[in-house]
Amino acid sequence: MSLSHHVVRQDPIAGLSRFRGEFYSCLTRRADALFELADAVLCADGPVRSLVELSLVGEHRRGHGGLYDALAAGRVDVARLRRALATVPLPRAADGRLVLAADLTCRLRPSAHTSPQRILCHTYGRGKDQHIPVPGWPYSVICALETGRSSWTAPLDALRLAPGDDAATVTARQMRELVERLVTAGQWKDGDQEILIVVDAGYDVPRLAFLLKDLPVQVLGRMRSDRVLRRAVPPREPGVLGRPPRHGGEFVFGDPDTWNTPDIQTVTATRLYGTATARAWDRLHPRLTHRSAWTAELGALPVIEGTVIRLQVEYLPSGATPKPVWLWWSGTDATETTVDRLWQAFLRRFDIEHTFRLFKQTLGWTCPKIRSPEAADRWTWLTLAVFTQLRLARPLAADLRRPWEKPTPPDRLTPARVRRGFRHLRPKAACPAEAPKPARPGPGRPPGRKNNQPTARYDVHTVGKPGSAKRRKKKSTTPRPRRTG
Repeated sequence: MSLSHHVVRQDPIAGLSRFRGEFYSCLTRRADALFELADAVLCADGPVRSLVELSLVGEHRRGHGGLYDALAAGRVDVARLRRALATVPLPRAADGRLVLAADLTCRLRPSAHTSPQRILCHTYGRGKDQHIPVPGWPYSVICALETGRSSWTAPLDALRLAPGDDAATVTARQMRELVERLVTAGQWKDGDQEILIVVDAGYDVPRLAFLLKDLPVQVLGRMRSDRVLRRAVPPREPGVLGRPPRHGGEFVFGDPDTWNTPDIQTVTATRLYGTATARAWDRLHPRLTHRSAWTAELGALPVIEGTVIRLQVEYLPSGATPKPVWLWWSGTDATETTVDRLWQAFLRRFDIEHTFRLFKQTLGWTCPKIRSPEAADRWTWLTLAVFTQLRLARPLAADLRRPWEKPTPPDRLTPARVRRGFRHLRPKAACPAEAPKPARPGPGRPPGRKNNQPTARYDVHTVGKPGSAKRRKKKSTTPRPRRTG
């Protein structure tokens, strides 16, 4: 699948200034402090390590007290900021199609016992296939994919999962609202190609396609290699009595004897993976039961048909043994061109991992030890606004490389390389934040006086444990003696 960057017909400086002005209008409380905090993230030298270091950046003209107060007591008009992100130029496919990728990323807070609404997040350990549950706040992020092999994406929305939320249901609602905003902003019009949504194996792809069936979207996602699907019901022979079946024969991913002849098979030569062989079977569906997410459904469950694609490559760049990848597409009657476009689009989905790495390692999304989930949401939206400004400044950035780094063409600069030169672009763009007024810090707590209002402590939410997210009383403040021997 060939993706091409959407050509911006307006002046890049004007587009950057327009977004900065709209972003400032979305800050309805502590606006100047929050705006300068975002500029400090953009203009800091090196990765963001702590909020105190951001208060020392020249673009941040306030003290560290105002910085913390802005995160704790500020306010962001999230609805307006979402509309602003939907109006910026977005990357598109060669045929004008929008490609959106959704995934979960977590702000791990294992020792934050005073932070509510924490959920056990699955993280990968150092061992092989080792999953370690760590308390934190999971976020569902949706990005528009960039062209080719790139570390650029276009983050459009972020939503924190509350205790008890189903990932597929939350993502479907989040995706529905995003598509409606894109239609309102003119990013999709009648007659355009349907929007392609790409997800990984952590989502229930057929259910996501069922929840979004009334929108102009197509869903593509990976399935586990141990799944069992059903074929379409064969034509009923005349004279056969009884209730007609709803499902055909089994299609077992792990049993090649049940595959039969594929409807489509393509062979493509790639540079990184050698020969890529894709085989597709049309009109396969899962056999649903009244369990898990389908418990509340009444009557007969739907038959959600789609196309199954099995991708097998010759080798991997890391040298590991390649395993087949099973994909499920919500469309049917695919052609050879469609099959190749789909599995190539799925490989582009992993570009969102580069965005998450930049959020955490460079922009400092997980560095502040924030107590409340509302402050975490506020910091998350600031991070998305910062990355959007980097993307809008991409045509204006110069290659400020280190002496040991190789030169990079202007159109191949990474987000981190663009961030190096944003300090030189900032004076040319709009800076609506006002200078701080002269003030002196408050007295704070008198020396020697203890805090008589201890913060409430909260349990970590676990599935199937009712009331686990409620407040837990602190029995005693006296430390227990350590057991010896």
